[in-house]
Amino acid sequence: MLDALATIFAKPLEWFYGLVGSYGIAIMLITVLVMLILTPLNLKQTKSMLEMQLLQPQLKKLQAEHRGDRQKLNEEMMKLYQEHKVNPLASCLPLLAQMPVFIGMFQLLKGLTSEKDDAASCTAANLAPELCAGTFKPQHISTSSDLFINLDKAREMKSFGLDLALTPKEVMSDSFGRGLIYALLVVVLGLLYWVQQRMVASRTVNPTMSATQAKLMQYLPVAFAPFQLFFPTGLVIYYISQTVLRIVQQAYITKRFYGGEETLGRKAQVASQTARDESKKNGKDEGSGGLFGVKKPAPTPSPAKPTSGRVTPPKNTRPSAPSRPQKPTSPNKPATGSRHPKPKKK
Repeated sequence: MLDALATIFAKPLEWFYGLVGSYGIAIMLITVLVMLILTPLNLKQTKSMLEMQLLQPQLKKLQAEHRGDRQKLNEEMMKLYQEHKVNPLASCLPLLAQMPVFIGMFQLLKGLTSEKDDAASCTAANLAPELCAGTFKPQHISTSSDLFINLDKAREMKSFGLDLALTPKEVMSDSFGRGLIYALLVVVLGLLYWVQQRMVASRTVNPTMSATQAKLMQYLPVAFAPFQLFFPTGLVIYYISQTVLRIVQQAYITKRFYGGEETLGRKAQVASQTARDESKKNGKDEGSGGLFGVKKPAPTPSPAKPTSGRVTPPKNTRPSAPSRPQKPTSPNKPATGSRHPKPKKK
């Protein structure tokens, strides 16, 4: 399967090399061809994502109304998609379609410099094993092409003064000074990744993503650049060329979808910001966790414990003496200590 994907791109690469006679320029030209194929898919993916962002405020309201009923929520969401003619999978399909292209180009460029190290091949070529070791046996390309003829039995894949068959790590291990130019290519690739992600992040508002998560997503592709130290330099040239073209593509997308206040991109930004503000409000007022948060139930008061007839006096206090009951006084006899004097006897 992987070999079949590589063979699809082998013919254009053979043709470009026969045209220019340079490995590096041929790789750049096939990168342009690949990006021309992928650009319509990227534009479709961008348009679908913006249409989904326009519906974020309405989706937020539906989630707030049907939090306790997942089935009803899904039904209402599908009605909303059908009403606005939006396919939620349309933004994912173009991305999946790019994966075979990535895998095929990786297999093709890596297979160009596969080493011929078996004894049978050396015997068939009438070469001594010590001379045959380390020579190339290109894969996936036609044996009659100029690309195969020039690479077959070669030990280097020279272009721009660099050996595209070696990895930056191998060159730096052999000679640190000579390997600096190879390492510089990886640094340039990391900077290009950063520029590309910054262009995307500057116009994207995600209602469910915090500022920290947005920064992480922005710099995450840059972290993959150091892994190119272990890939052949020919692949590094391909990734640099592809990233430059993607930056140009992102500039075109910004101009097309974000060029005015009434464009689809600007409307999507406003809708996403509205949904984000609503998420923050629900998170503060209802204790939700954002767009997919669940409202916290009100705390249930604990039942009051029955009190006994015995009352415990507070600490550090002396109990008061019980008061004596007063004797009832007769109605004709004034109470002792009365202020009215007794009547005198006649």
